[in-house]
Amino acid sequence: MNDSLFSIQSSNPTHPLQGRRRAAPCEALLLTELNPHAVVDHPASRAEAIELQSFGTLREPCPKCQKPSLHLILRQDNVRIAHLLCIDCNSCYDAHYAGGAPALTI
Repeated sequence: MNDSLFSIQSSNPTHPLQGRRRAAPCEALLLTELNPHAVVDHPASRAEAIELQSFGTLREPCPKCQKPSLHLILRQDNVRIAHLLCIDCNSCYDAHYAGGAPALTI
């Protein structure tokens, strides 16, 4: 039985950085948990999962469940804020660098 609030469709099934070269080692991301109702519009009926488009996965594990299930979710029709979503425990996170710079903005 799947109790997931979200249904994920991936536009990039492989790791987003796979095959890319990096000039310098990347900084660790700091994740802050967000209220899922603040970042995703939830329908009045909870009978079905909310469909979201994933734009890749991260190597970092979810801070809550410790599983490598974080997906990058960008703004969409029902998504107010770009965020990271754990598909195992339905937790949403904002990501930023140690210096305070946001990691999910272009």
